[in-house]
Amino acid sequence: MYKFKRVLTSETDIIDFVRGCTLYGTGGGGLSENGIESLLSELKAGKKIGWIDVEDIDDDAVTVCSFLMGSIAPHTPEVKKEMAGFGLTESKYTEKERIAESMKELSKYSGEKIDIVVPLELGGAATPGGIAAGLVNGIPAVDGDYTGRAIPEIQQTTPYLNDIPLWPLSVVDEFGNTSLVKNAINYRMIERIGKQISAASYGLTGDSGFLMTGKEMKKAIIPGTLTECYELGKMIRETYEAGEDPVQKIADELGGWILIKGIVTGKETEDKLGYYWGTHTVEGSGEFSGQTAKIWFKNENHIVWNNDKVIATSPDIITVVNSKDGEPITNPKLEVGHEVAVLGFKARSMFRTEKGVDILGPKYFGFDIEYVPIEDLIKG
Repeated sequence: MYKFKRVLTSETDIIDFVRGCTLYGTGGGGLSENGIESLLSELKAGKKIGWIDVEDIDDDAVTVCSFLMGSIAPHTPEVKKEMAGFGLTESKYTEKERIAESMKELSKYSGEKIDIVVPLELGGAATPGGIAAGLVNGIPAVDGDYTGRAIPEIQQTTPYLNDIPLWPLSVVDEFGNTSLVKNAINYRMIERIGKQISAASYGLTGDSGFLMTGKEMKKAIIPGTLTECYELGKMIRETYEAGEDPVQKIADELGGWILIKGIVTGKETEDKLGYYWGTHTVEGSGEFSGQTAKIWFKNENHIVWNNDKVIATSPDIITVVNSKDGEPITNPKLEVGHEVAVLGFKARSMFRTEKGVDILGPKYFGFDIEYVPIEDLIKG
């Protein structure tokens, strides 16, 4: 039995943890209310919610990475009507249940008994969903993940950077449709296949892959990120409750920058190919009066312009929070009229390498923009 490094014992603990995950979700990573519900339901069932230190995992343990894949775009009445034509009307699995089912399917196919769950990314639903799915199957989570943020494509992960394959991949959707991808010729194709499956079911699928030994996992994981999310989420709440400025506190604690504060005045979105695409416009106020920021996202936020000048891009982290209480806001929830602050932080070091920038920099997303570290853009 593994000893837990951290245990979440209350609803407040869970909300604090999910808040921190959502901030690192950079506008994506799923909806926080779903992540809270995933963990709360396990807490109410008497489960011990927490995570284990990376170094405590046995080298011969079998680890799996379980995650959500697909678009988080809201369903319009037209889309709901189209879904009904395929019989997609009655939900069978919650987010954590479809991830849990995908774990079972991968274990069954591989013949491996899974010992440890590794979250793929940091996000309001993605991280807690993976942890909760493990609890459904009696499998604990490790304190770390493979991205240190949320990402739209599966190759934008540390296993890819370390040449560790993802496949085989098991996929279960909300309605019970189940798929297994036995092999793929490369990461971009496994991403394409997985997103096509999620697009076919009009939403998020539960996926499991990255079967590794504990020794292999330790080469790829970014350790300590779950504890980091909990402490960050707690800090935001406590700062606001103390009557202090949580937005400035977040920037100070993470060594980041407030890129703009103002009001959301524009929202252009599109649900395409299993991704949620769009641009948000923020008109500056107060000390930022006269400035207009545009944020381009593909599930997550990837480029910010201020008065048409690029001021931050992926792989650096761009996140939007409520300007009063510091609560992070995901892209589906961000609406015209919201008073917000846009924050920018340095990316994890492995994504600032040539290979990391190649897969997560602005040119990867089709923009003729060279990646420049946020600290240099801010100086300029």
